[in-house]
Amino acid sequence: MVKRLAYIVAFSIAMPPALAQTAADVQARHGSGAYLQDSRDVVVRSPFGLCWRSGTWTTGDALIGCDGQLTPPIANPTAPEPALPSPSLPVAQSPAAPLPCDFTVTLANDEIFSFNKSALSQPARGRLDEQVVGRLAACSRIDRLTVFGHADRLGTPQYNRKLSERRAGAVADYLKSKGKFAEIETRGLGETQPTASCANSLPRRALVECLTPDRRIVIEVRGIAK
Repeated sequence: MVKRLAYIVAFSIAMPPALAQTAADVQARHGSGAYLQDSRDVVVRSPFGLCWRSGTWTTGDALIGCDGQLTPPIANPTAPEPALPSPSLPVAQSPAAPLPCDFTVTLANDEIFSFNKSALSQPARGRLDEQVVGRLAACSRIDRLTVFGHADRLGTPQYNRKLSERRAGAVADYLKSKGKFAEIETRGLGETQPTASCANSLPRRALVECLTPDRRIVIEVRGIAK
């Protein structure tokens, strides 16, 4: 017995004592040499209440009161209240893309301009009211309004360009009288963009009539709808 006790004490010097969970006596397993124990098989403690392990101690030798919990887990513990989800922030809606207010109107025949003339006829004013002014009312913003004047090929290129400029200016003046447009661009293209295919061999009257589609006005509008 003395020899066994000396063996346990020698190993206890090298091994740190286990942290005691309580000051109560801890009963060791009979015949086990994992802890230093007295004749009653009670684990010997240090002056600080720590259980002394021997050099043969393993985790399988752990005792409640020396190395394990003193009390069993609480039966049916009350679970904490689940955290309520944070209210989600409303997703910002992207503003809808504005609808365009774009259109092009072409006015072409002798009711718009008589041959070799730039004055607007009464039928031309009515068509502008219906096809242009009425549609402009549906625009909340007009970014660009351009009036293109055209002429047929009869006459010199210089004369036809001037004639087409006067025709574009006459239409722009009329549109300005119908609304407050910040700016109307006018361009005289003369005979540079013909649409009619007429032989020069035609009699004069027939040629003038054949070239009617070339005496025209094109109005382009770019803007944003209401």
